[in-house]
Amino acid sequence: MKYSPLDIKNQEFNKSVRGYNTDEVQIYLESLSDFLEEMSNENEKLQVELVETKKQLDEYKKIERELQSTLLNAQESSSKSVQTTKKQTELLLKESELKAAQIVEKAKEEANFIRNSVLNLKEERILFIAKLKAMVESQKKILKMNTGGDKSDSKENDNKDKPQSGIDVDDILDKIL
Repeated sequence: MKYSPLDIKNQEFNKSVRGYNTDEVQIYLESLSDFLEEMSNENEKLQVELVETKKQLDEYKKIERELQSTLLNAQESSSKSVQTTKKQTELLLKESELKAAQIVEKAKEEANFIRNSVLNLKEERILFIAKLKAMVESQKKILKMNTGGDKSDSKENDNKDKPQSGIDVDDILDKIL
């Protein structure tokens, strides 16, 4: 059974012949009633504070969850950013390696083309010189036949090999070769 301060104040006792001193009992009951009223008020006040504290605690827990969620999102975002950066770096590296390989391949192709061109030019030079020698020899024979093929007058033949313009064909041929 619960007692309220008002119950204690209004409590009445039966009187007997040699009973308690009614004034003392009354003073005690009033004192007890005041104390219980104080305790009851204090209890109500504490109950209100408890409710407020629970509300604050709930708010703090909510903030804590939000902070944890934000931190987790930041960590995930950071991790994704690092992974993305790593993938981009790897991609750029692969692209650079591919471009470098293409440049090297193109340089090799150009070097082969130049080498082949030089070889072709050398072959053409050799062929040209051979044709030129054959033509010069042919022209010498024609000149000798036209001049009579007489070797007795070698000075005249030497002068005849040289055209009137003063060009020495043998000298030019030696320089070319």
